[in-house]
Amino acid sequence: MTTSEEAPLLKLERVAKTFPNGTVALRGVDLSVERGKVHGLLGANGAGKSTLIKILSGAFAATGGRILWKGSVVECSSPKEALDMGVATIHQHIPIVPTLSVLENVFLGAKGGWRQTMASRKAFSDLCERVGYWLNPDSKVGDLSIGQRQMVAIFQALGSGAELIVMDEPTASLAMEEREVVYQTVRRLAGVEKKAILFVSHFLDEVISLTDCVTILRDGEAVMRAETCDVDEARIAEAIVGRQIVAMVRAEPKKLSDDAEVVLNIKNLCSPGKLSPVSLALRTGEVLGIAGLLGSGRTELLHAIFGADRHATGAVEVLGTPIARSTVAAVGAGIALVPEDRMGQGLIPGFEVWRNTTLPALGGVSWRNCLPVREMEMQRANEAIERLKIKAQSPDVLVTELSGGNAQKVTIAKWLFGNVRVLLLDEPTAGIDIGAKTDILRLVRDLADAGMVVIIVSSELEELLAVSDRIVVMRDGKCVAERVGHETSEHELVLLAGGQVAGALGDDAGNGSMEHRAQSLS
Repeated sequence: MTTSEEAPLLKLERVAKTFPNGTVALRGVDLSVERGKVHGLLGANGAGKSTLIKILSGAFAATGGRILWKGSVVECSSPKEALDMGVATIHQHIPIVPTLSVLENVFLGAKGGWRQTMASRKAFSDLCERVGYWLNPDSKVGDLSIGQRQMVAIFQALGSGAELIVMDEPTASLAMEEREVVYQTVRRLAGVEKKAILFVSHFLDEVISLTDCVTILRDGEAVMRAETCDVDEARIAEAIVGRQIVAMVRAEPKKLSDDAEVVLNIKNLCSPGKLSPVSLALRTGEVLGIAGLLGSGRTELLHAIFGADRHATGAVEVLGTPIARSTVAAVGAGIALVPEDRMGQGLIPGFEVWRNTTLPALGGVSWRNCLPVREMEMQRANEAIERLKIKAQSPDVLVTELSGGNAQKVTIAKWLFGNVRVLLLDEPTAGIDIGAKTDILRLVRDLADAGMVVIIVSSELEELLAVSDRIVVMRDGKCVAERVGHETSEHELVLLAGGQVAGALGDDAGNGSMEHRAQSLS
């Protein structure tokens, strides 16, 4: 007879999920998560990972199969029931309250309410000590960076005392040093505290180094279950997308003539406390990568260019015409921004794919540039779905029902039907799978080849190296170095971003290992 202590903490037997509209998300998935183990859950966007996580967190009910907790069959009809049972979930889109403080968010679900007390402050201090990461408990969460908000969500899960912690892309928006904090925390929770961790990630290197075993979903089915020590990145990638993966080759270096047209000209653009004066000129068809650690000023630069920072000063010109300091003026001049927070800033969650896709350029789908024509809007949405390989049953699907990678494609697609000359991409591949990353990186190349100027911010240096003609390195709101894409390496960019003086690098710094992990479908 198997006791509850001997049984896996969590076991799924043939768990299935079919939605009322007929969409089949899970087709009978088996999964076992044990105490003291880190179990990796992988799959392409749309493979069923998010649905499975929502079932575990009590947000969705399974339509088939059984869930066993400590050997007994259970049903969780709400997130509170799941949390009370001992399952805490850290979601990819961080569900914290921006108007409350860090302390209030961390203990929001604690019994007795979330009012600040000396006990809660002591508990928060203990959490910081336990994790090795410190936040001001009185800071308003809405004022924090995405990386800091992610750490608040992790604290919130740890503070609940859960036995199983489900982490959905916990490092997707974090800088490298913050990722290391998460790794150390995961190892401590599993190894020292004997917690069970279900770890969802698209970073194959961290899955290999962090997990004990992996389950890979594809099209709602578990296509691989293995001990991590028995597989490598290539085998995992092949299981995820169903075909062989090869390294992406860098884009061919462009030779822009001196008389090539300057599309975007930035002159002494700065913002008090955020951005020191930046001056850049980008010519037609050029891709500029921006590298730097979290808080280096990368996002602030894009927002200033887009007119979203009302305190910014300096000049932004498109084709020689100065642009007023507003987002309306920027869009009118042909500047588009795909923000890092796609659901909070890039999309309207209550709108369908077609409505999100057509919103920025309604004139092209309207009668006499005035009244939108539904048939024309649907035609454009279908064109976007086909062009960007968006996995959606129809344009009528709400963007909140899409996987992360497909939602990100919609945020990009909506700008491709207007008169966009400059495309600003802020972490466009964060939290999406290898196949979707490849689609987006190839799209960047295609848009540049068609004459568009693209500025791309990414924490994944191999992606910048794969698509950028030039790379600017930022630190403390300043542009501290500039490199030609084909004359630098991840090694050099890491040194520059971390504080190495550009002139102090050795002659070989830019010619270091040119290997990179950017992946592409063969």
